[in-house]
Amino acid sequence: MDDDQELPGYTPRASSSQASHSTVSRGSEYTISREDHRGRKWLFLSVKSRAPKSVLLPIFYGGDLVSGSVALDIVKSESFKSITVKVTAGTTLVGQEEQQFLVIEKELWSPATALPDGSTVSKLEKGRYEWPFKFTLPKEVEVLDQKEKKIYPLPPSFTERASPAYINYKVTVFVRRNALGVNQSLFTHFGYLPITKPDLPSPIVQMTYAENIPLVGPEVDPEGWHIIPPTTVTGTLFDTKPVNVDFTLALIKPLSYACGSAMPLRLTFTGADEQALDVLSSPYATSILLKRSLDAGSHATTEHPGHHAKNFVETIARAVFWPAKYASTIGTRVLEGEIKLRKTFKQSVVFPRFTVRYHLEVHPFEVVGFTHAPRVTGPLLIQPVNITSFHATGIVMRSFAPPEYAQEQYEDFSNSVGLITCAWRAN
Repeated sequence: MDDDQELPGYTPRASSSQASHSTVSRGSEYTISREDHRGRKWLFLSVKSRAPKSVLLPIFYGGDLVSGSVALDIVKSESFKSITVKVTAGTTLVGQEEQQFLVIEKELWSPATALPDGSTVSKLEKGRYEWPFKFTLPKEVEVLDQKEKKIYPLPPSFTERASPAYINYKVTVFVRRNALGVNQSLFTHFGYLPITKPDLPSPIVQMTYAENIPLVGPEVDPEGWHIIPPTTVTGTLFDTKPVNVDFTLALIKPLSYACGSAMPLRLTFTGADEQALDVLSSPYATSILLKRSLDAGSHATTEHPGHHAKNFVETIARAVFWPAKYASTIGTRVLEGEIKLRKTFKQSVVFPRFTVRYHLEVHPFEVVGFTHAPRVTGPLLIQPVNITSFHATGIVMRSFAPPEYAQEQYEDFSNSVGLITCAWRAN
């Protein structure tokens, strides 16, 4: 990574929904049960969450309380050692045991615990018993990372088909019996989505989205754009004429963008050969890809991922470009562009043995009449970006793409399906 390359900035927000822990007041209640050998349901676990339907697994945002209840339906007097409920979370690499980073346990009942009427009993008589529970998920956890204990934000759930690693959250109720009895348990997975938001962009960019007016370029709003130093492209035009063209890529600051938004881009081409400028500035000549890397190795949190064996990279989106109005002059061509970020994308994560990062790659130009010389095999430019779960406060970065270009953004790059994505957000 070049020294002048700017890293994306974002804030794990303590927003209004995160500032204080609160029980979820809307959504649904998910209930599962366990049956005895006769098929009679006797143990119940219910969890209240933001999930829109009771048949869906529970889902929580950062700052929510995990709440619910445990119920026993007893047909005859029975002795128990204890009834406990536990919230756990861990990372799992394919073919390996889960490594837990979160364990919170609460005893609901034991012979020493008073029943709702204040009495204590050594065994539970026939009837239905119910115990509510509440857990506060911490915002941070202490985890062993490369033989050193470090503090990290609590990561989101992550489950995809064919993924090399997973992050799972679970609520489990344990019914422990005395020495001669059989201990039993019942659990459900749940989704966890931390609230992360981009920092606010420049005042001019904020006004652009608030008033629904065209986005201005870095020549008008230099504070609003991150401008990457020019890259020189050398080659041959129509197999006869050597040419040199510089291109400059600019992105809206702070290089952090929400799922469900559009990432604005601007490409500026400069050079002495007008024909070369026209050829290379064709909207279809440029290939800028958004790629996601998932690092499940022991060095996943290092600043230079991609050099480790357990780094998995995939293309998830492609930029579209169109000619900018009134910006091109003699010796200069300008394209406006964007990358559409689907709601189904996962947010960026940095966590031991599980890191999700995003970056842009500018690939060699492919257009009739131009050939790179010397031949280029890798990307011309790489720029890290950050993906968040929520929009910046008060701003939704909408698409500016003309209709004839916008439809090209929906190429299906990946068939991965996750348990918890940004699409879970409340609208």
